[in-house]
Amino acid sequence: MKEIQLCMSEMRDFFQTGTTLNVSWRKKQLKALRASISEHESAILKALQEDLGKSDFEGYATELGIVYSEIDHHLKHLDSWSRPKRVRSTILSFPSRSYIVTQPLGVVLIMSPWNYPFQLTMAPLVAAIAAGNCAVVKPSRYSAHTSRVLVEILSKVFPSEYVATFEGGSEMNTALLNYRFDHIFFTGSPTVGKIVMQKAARFLTPVTLELGGKSPALIDEGTNLKLAAKSIAWGKFLNAGQTCVAPDYILIKHDLQERFVEELIGAIQSMYGTDPLNNSEFPKIINEKHFTRLTDLLGTGTLAYGGQLDPKLMKIAPTILVGPNLDSTLMTEEIFGPILPIISFNQFEEAFSFIEGREHPLALYFFGSNSQHEKQVVDSLLFGGGCINDTVLHLSNPHLPFGGVGASGMGRYHAKDGFMTFSHKKSILKKYTFLDVPLRYAPFKGKYSLLRRMMR
Repeated sequence: MKEIQLCMSEMRDFFQTGTTLNVSWRKKQLKALRASISEHESAILKALQEDLGKSDFEGYATELGIVYSEIDHHLKHLDSWSRPKRVRSTILSFPSRSYIVTQPLGVVLIMSPWNYPFQLTMAPLVAAIAAGNCAVVKPSRYSAHTSRVLVEILSKVFPSEYVATFEGGSEMNTALLNYRFDHIFFTGSPTVGKIVMQKAARFLTPVTLELGGKSPALIDEGTNLKLAAKSIAWGKFLNAGQTCVAPDYILIKHDLQERFVEELIGAIQSMYGTDPLNNSEFPKIINEKHFTRLTDLLGTGTLAYGGQLDPKLMKIAPTILVGPNLDSTLMTEEIFGPILPIISFNQFEEAFSFIEGREHPLALYFFGSNSQHEKQVVDSLLFGGGCINDTVLHLSNPHLPFGGVGASGMGRYHAKDGFMTFSHKKSILKKYTFLDVPLRYAPFKGKYSLLRRMMR
């Protein structure tokens, strides 16, 4: 597309001017972005309600509030993060000074999803701006209302040669990926993530892939079942289950299952009432395609609670399924909706092996008081991140990096990790010329034993 080609050319020229290298200038852009978000706050919340049925509380807590926190954290620490870092030199380079310089990568592409369309667009953009890059932003077409607000905000605050937004579907994605970027940040499904990585490989472009997967909640002995049920119900049915780190399924000791299901039903009713389909605080499914996909999953396992549908409202009630077929789509693909399967086990080792034998999840939640089991889960299982005796909240801490591993993604961001993702760490050694140690120069006769002593 000529529009993309022109945009890329203008961005390359703008980046080459060196304007974005100035840290004070970057901070000015972040402050302007924050002010514009604040100005458009009601429009953002309205768009989130129209796209996903989010209440103002949920929209602010899971989208706006997190973005404000990211901006504030970057503004507070940007001077420190961007300052050259002195490191030790070796005796072989004496006399010298060694240090690391963080440098922006150039022009980056940010491709965001529809489930948290504001937060998952703005959070990586904040990091890209803080690191001194120009950015092309591609929001999801499924969250059309939020996408329009994003375009309005970004076009008002930034010139198109600095930050540009392109709307559209898969054709636009393909068109953008045909250009060389200096980094691609993609949030979405593993299927599309593979396509992004293949396209990036043509130009040897580094990628950050924030994907998903089946994130388990493991309920072990000694668990406060009432508290665990509240936490899991909150984390699972937040955004109607359309959360990449939502508990995707539960593994629970067999003798705890019946009591836990009772507590879980109580927690659901406490939060959303007995008629969640008509509760304005319970979000909807993004579109008909995903609604149909989710309803097809309801026939797997035994229905323990929920299962009500409203195609007009595009809502599916919080649903609990027990004893699902482990080879079914429900248990082999990420659910991404308000359906929660429960699997029972007799020994902790069974649950551990079940998780270990599957793809690395984006998140894992362990509930229990057995410190040995907790340590085994944290130290031995490979997963993106998680919580002990809670769900999802690890995302809210700006001091914790966020990212997947293996099939759940690569790379990480949030706060300093986001800044570093969009930066190049350049190593510099400055040699002082008042003295030149001759050891490294040929001829080497008689120097070997001295070299060994110096390098040990």
